[in-house]
Amino acid sequence: MLKKPGMVPPPPGEESQIILLPPGWQSYLSPQGRRYYVNTTTNETTWERPSSSSGIPASPGPHRSSLPPTVNGYHAAGTPAHPPETAHMSVRKSTGDSQNLGSSSPGKKQNKENTITINCVTFPHPDTMPEQQLLKPTEWSYCDYFWADKKDPQGNGTMAGFELLLQKQLKGKQMQKEMSEFIRERIKIEEEYAKNLAKLSQNSLAAQEEGSLGEAWAQVKKSLADEAEVHLKFSAKLHSEVEKPLMNFRENFKKDMKKCEHHITDLRKQLASRHAAVEKARKALTERQRDLEIKTQQLEIKLSNKTEEDIKKARRKSTQAGDDLMRCVDLYNQAQSKWFEEMVTTTLELERLEAERVEMIRQHLCQYTQLRHETDMFNQSTVEPVDQLLRKVDPAKDRELWVREHKTGNIRPVDMEI
Repeated sequence: MLKKPGMVPPPPGEESQIILLPPGWQSYLSPQGRRYYVNTTTNETTWERPSSSSGIPASPGPHRSSLPPTVNGYHAAGTPAHPPETAHMSVRKSTGDSQNLGSSSPGKKQNKENTITINCVTFPHPDTMPEQQLLKPTEWSYCDYFWADKKDPQGNGTMAGFELLLQKQLKGKQMQKEMSEFIRERIKIEEEYAKNLAKLSQNSLAAQEEGSLGEAWAQVKKSLADEAEVHLKFSAKLHSEVEKPLMNFRENFKKDMKKCEHHITDLRKQLASRHAAVEKARKALTERQRDLEIKTQQLEIKLSNKTEEDIKKARRKSTQAGDDLMRCVDLYNQAQSKWFEEMVTTTLELERLEAERVEMIRQHLCQYTQLRHETDMFNQSTVEPVDQLLRKVDPAKDRELWVREHKTGNIRPVDMEI
C-alpha cells in the first residue's frame, strides 16, 4: 500500500517507549507522521500521550478538543483534525550554540532515515514507519492509492498518481462520447429501415390477389407501413432519450478537468520550489557552521580580538542561516499540507464524478433496452391483424364467391350424335 505524504515522524524516543494506553484511547498517525491520540468514548483528541493511571492526557491543555472520530488525521467531514502549522520537519533552532542547527546528531539522522522524498514530496519510509490507516478503509478509494508516481511501462519516465486519475476521467468522457456515436449509428439504421419498409408497403406486387387471401395480403403490406411508423418513433426516442443525454452530459467536463489539473500542477510546482529552497537553506547552514568551526579552531590556536569578532560574526550568520532554514521548512510544510488537502478533496470529487458517469450511462442503456422492448411489442401488434385474417382464409368460400361473380353458365357439354 502506498503511504500518504507526511512530515518527519515523531522522535525515536517516543516510538521506542512501548506503553500501554489507558482503556478507551487509540493511537494514530497524522498525514504529517505525527502521533496523536483519540478517546473513542468522548471523541477527544490530543497530541499528548494519555496517562496510564488516570486515563486522560498527561498534559491536558490547549491541544485537547472534542472532535468527531478521526481517520489518519481527518474527521469524517473531511476537515483536518489538527492545525497544519503544528506539524513540521525536524529542524532545531539555534540558541547560540553552533551545533544546534544542521548538526549530525543521532536524533536527526534517525528522523532523516524515517522519511523518503519522491519528486519533492515527503513520504514516511516504508521500513521504519508503520502502515498508515486508510482514509476510506472499507473501499478501494482514489484518495488512498494514488499518492506516489507510477513508472512508465516502457521505463521512459513517471506519471503522477493524480494524472493517472485524470486520464481515467478523460477516457471515461471519451467512452461516453463513443457510446453516443454508436447510438447515433443505430438511429440511422432504424431510420433507413423505416424508410425502406414504408417504400415497400407501397409496392403494387400481387395487388390483384382476390378473396380472403387477398385481404390478408393487403394487411401484410399495411403492417409494413405500421411497422415503419413504429421504427421511426423508436429512432426519435433513441435520439431524445439516449443519444442526446449521453452527448450533452457534462459538456464542459474536459474544461473543468483541465482547470483541476492546472490547480494541482501549480501546487506541485510550488511544492518543488519550496523543497529547493529548503535544500538551498540547508546547504547554506552547513557552510556557515563549517565557517564557524574553522574560526573556532583558529581561536584555539591564536587568541586575538579580531578572531573573537570573526567568531561572533560567524555565529550570527549561522544563527541567521538556521532561522532561514526554519522559515523555508515551514513554507514547505504549508505547501505540502495544502497539496495534500487538495489531493484528498479532488480525488474524492473525481471518484464521485466517475460513479455519477457510470450510473448515468447505466440508466440510459436501461432506457435503450426498454425502448427496444416497447418497439418489439408494437411490431407484434402490427402483425396481429395479419394473423387474424390468415386464420380466416377459406379457399372454398373464395372459390364460391369468384364463381358467382365470374360464372358463364351451368350447361355442360353432351356427346355428339351420328
